[in-house]
Amino acid sequence: MALPDVLSRPLALPVVAAPMFISSVPDLVIAQCQAGVVGSFPALNARPSSLLADWLDRIVEENGAYARTHPDAPVAPFAVNQIVHRSNDRLDHDMNVIVEHRVPIVITSLGARPEINDAVHSYGGIVLHDVISNEFARKAIDKGADGIIAVAAGAGGHAGTQSPLALIREIRDWFDGPLLLSGAIAHGRSILAALAAGADFAYIGSAFLSTVEANAAPAYKQMIVDSTAKDIIYSNLFTGVHGNYLRGSIVAARLDPDDLPESDPSAIRRASARRLRRPRERTPTTRPLALSCPGSAVGQAVTPSWAARSGRSTARRTACRRRSFRPCLQPR
Repeated sequence: MALPDVLSRPLALPVVAAPMFISSVPDLVIAQCQAGVVGSFPALNARPSSLLADWLDRIVEENGAYARTHPDAPVAPFAVNQIVHRSNDRLDHDMNVIVEHRVPIVITSLGARPEINDAVHSYGGIVLHDVISNEFARKAIDKGADGIIAVAAGAGGHAGTQSPLALIREIRDWFDGPLLLSGAIAHGRSILAALAAGADFAYIGSAFLSTVEANAAPAYKQMIVDSTAKDIIYSNLFTGVHGNYLRGSIVAARLDPDDLPESDPSAIRRASARRLRRPRERTPTTRPLALSCPGSAVGQAVTPSWAARSGRSTARRTACRRRSFRPCLQPR
């Protein structure tokens, strides 16, 4: 199956930047798009909700102006992430804004809903749904999603435990549409590995967390730069859904990262815009992380080589490394 038109445009890299809680803001999205990779942000990052339309207007305006003055440089499209779980009390409002602005790509998480897909399709947009298993991938496509984001072991934030090679293979056995791979991808060689495994795009988040444009505190960015894969902890304590988190943030919250209690899976907190706006009463099953604003969700691809740089230079540096490693895919 051919890729949808919006994903068939020339890109500097076959990369979709993952929407990162708090950290992904217009400055970062614009830098990503102008560097030739698909930029994205969670709709819930725009707070209050009235800010969402302003963000979309700015992204469209600045990317359009850049494209006019740099006709030879590919400007990638952008995406907005929607949490479709029932706890997202902004979903209807945000979808109306997305439809009004004809957002080209919508990434859905924590639930697959046909009416959301239909709304995006009504103006010609596409829906990519993130999953942690082949079973969820089938359900998403059955409900009308256009593509799949396979969130494998090692990915930042809500992630599965399945090997990326196994997960991609299972999905590719029956699905020939757009397929993205997420999980500890941050370098050119890793992007090539994702393509060789059967993905159309790499889905990269953590590599952009320490960039200048990311909405993160300097201390948090430095913590990321100083960390390695051994500093990533897999837990469901903080949202009710298992995910990967930075050891340093857990320690800063005065918790023992090696002895975290289990949370009630029904206690999903991330999707509730009301809970994002103001503190709520604490429960035994969910606790906010110190330094979790901006989020402590980080994948295993963290590396000390991530000195702070711009999102644009991060993408371009990765592109150079990918070109250098391209011979790795040639027959020997």
